[in-house]
Amino acid sequence: MPALPPAVSVIMPVLNEERHLRNSVRHILEQEYDGEMEVVIALGPSTDRTDEIAAQLVRETADQRARVHTVPNPTGRTPAALNAAIKASKHPVVVRVDGHGMLSPNYIATAVRLLEETGAHNVGGIMHAEGENDWEHAVAAAMTSKIGVGNAAFHTGGQAGPAETVYLGVFRREALERLDGYNEEFIRAQDWELNFRIRESGGEIWFSPELRVQYRPRPSVRALAKQYKDYGRWRHVVARYHSGSINLRYLAPPTAVCAIAAGIVVGAVLTPWGLIVPAGYLAAIAAGSVPAGRGLPLKARAQIPVALATMHMSWGYGFLTSPRSLAKRVIESRRPAARPVEA
Repeated sequence: MPALPPAVSVIMPVLNEERHLRNSVRHILEQEYDGEMEVVIALGPSTDRTDEIAAQLVRETADQRARVHTVPNPTGRTPAALNAAIKASKHPVVVRVDGHGMLSPNYIATAVRLLEETGAHNVGGIMHAEGENDWEHAVAAAMTSKIGVGNAAFHTGGQAGPAETVYLGVFRREALERLDGYNEEFIRAQDWELNFRIRESGGEIWFSPELRVQYRPRPSVRALAKQYKDYGRWRHVVARYHSGSINLRYLAPPTAVCAIAAGIVVGAVLTPWGLIVPAGYLAAIAAGSVPAGRGLPLKARAQIPVALATMHMSWGYGFLTSPRSLAKRVIESRRPAARPVEA
């Protein structure tokens, strides 16, 4: 009789996720996986029906093979929620899922197989953005195009292999415990920072296009702008915290913000030739929107340049305005270096 695959703990940080939480948990419970499984939802201080829905899920799964239970996260911060859920869980494989993420049917089985085959400490795949209306379709197209996010494999796809970071992640518990979990000072970019520490201590991060998670984009320009401003702000904190962790892809948005701002000022004060820079940028994102929008309705295609500009400018602005005081506070909380992975 073949041995059962390792037991799995699925951890979910949630805050105001009434729109997607039930469907997200359904995709977990319906996984094609023979091993034991539990779902731990860390509840932030939501102002919608998230807590009510989570309580229903706990009751509905009380007698099922895969049970749902909850832990409080009074801070509402994602890394604190993740650490609380890790502490409350018990199985040797830890799967991170967000409250608006939908796992493909064989996601967990494939991830566990990849952990065993590669020896990696964390495996992950593609953040497959899918919208439910014209704006969300436009954002999804922008988030899966190279003009939108560069060559990040977990957005655009690519060959399986070692990676700097992956979307969400399926971890060996021993790796998380050895590194004391997520650094709770990183309100954003906590995944990138944790994966950096895993690699720094000798572990491996593995990307595979076999792993896909459906992701629901932010529902408005304002929400998208805040999301990407926070990404840029905290990515700069990571760069200051871990010297040498920056690359040209991360410098492109702040460079674009500076060049466009300079072009507008020069064009308004000195010579209209300065407007070539912002005009060139607008022309580039308009051209890049054409292949990105293939197959979408006209109204969605028309909004892709807005989504691209929002993502680029917000990320770049967040990076440029990230205060040194924020990085200083995070640096002062630096933990001792993790012990290297044993051979």
